[in-house]
Amino acid sequence: MAHSIRILAGAALLAALLSGPAFSQGAPQTITLMKVDPASLATGYRTSKVVGSTVVNEANETVGTIDDLIVTPNEKVPFAVLSVGGFLGMGARYVIVPFNSLLVQDKQMVLPGATKDSLEALPEFKYDTGS
Repeated sequence: MAHSIRILAGAALLAALLSGPAFSQGAPQTITLMKVDPASLATGYRTSKVVGSTVVNEANETVGTIDDLIVTPNEKVPFAVLSVGGFLGMGARYVIVPFNSLLVQDKQMVLPGATKDSLEALPEFKYDTGS
């Protein structure tokens, strides 16, 4: 029994060696790696903590809530989807602002210069139902 297992294993090894290299299909890909300092990342904010955050302006007035963060294939900066307007979640609409326009001050998300009216005047964002 052990002898037949050795013969089968040897045959499988021989077949693999004689079959030549295996090539994957599709276009060749290259990956550019960069070194990242883990200590500097530790000062950042996880998306799970950012989504759901209340957004205020400099006067500490609530102007919206972060509903989601989106990264597009072409833009390498994230965008924040803000839920604005409405009452108790009813009638709210979504708008987009570049995430880098938000500041973190005293553990709050601040959108300088924003008012409820200015955000509600932005074009409405609608989620693609296929995403």
